[in-house]
Formats: sequence, C-alpha cells, structure tokens
Amino acid sequence: MEVQKETKKRVYISLPKKYIDELAKAYELDHGLVITDLNPYLNEGYIEAYFREWGSIISCKDDSLNKLHLNWMQVKRFSSEDEADRADWAGPHFIGGTEVKVKRFVSPLVKDDQE
Repeated sequence: MEVQKETKKRVYISLPKKYIDELAKAYELDHGLVITDLNPYLNEGYIEAYFREWGSIISCKDDSLNKLHLNWMQVKRFSSEDEADRADWAGPHFIGGTEVKVKRFVSPLVKDDQE
C-alpha cells in the first residue's frame, strides 16, 4: 500500500511536538502559526515584519471577514519546522502593543497549492 504524501485541501492540525514526527512519516508537512486576538488596525505587512525575525514566511492567510471584530486571525506558514518552532517558543508575543495568542500547527502539503 502506497502512502499518500499530499492532500487535495489544506488542513491545519495542532499537535504536541512529539506526535509531529509520526505524522511526518505519512505526509510531507508545512509548518506554521495561527495568530489570533490581533489588533484590527494592524496590517499584514506589520505582522509579517514582526515574525520575519524567526524565519522566512512563505504564505500568509488573513481572515479579513473577521477583521471588523477584535479577534481576527492570520495564518503564517514558515519555510521550515525549525523556523516555526523558534517563532512559537519566543512567546509571549506582543504585536502593536497587544498580547496575541499563537498556536503552532502542521499541514500536509497540498497538491497544486495556489496560496
């Protein structure tokens, strides 16, 4: 039986670090952070510049529909597992004078990723 290394849709999975290695045996993984409780007046560039200290951000997805509320979120994908780990472990994070919540995730690679 062949193991499928990619999925058709992006799935964000939050796991303890010790289980990520097991998941990596079945899938090639992207690594990133979900950032919530952001100040609605911050723009994507400001947040991206804040996280650039810990590595290369390869994708940024923003929940703009929720930006009208106080707890909009962004998803940052890093180029490596190490970069995402360092950004996560550097917390607590204060962006624009507000403490934000950061949650580590992994995501199986997506076929024909258009993000």
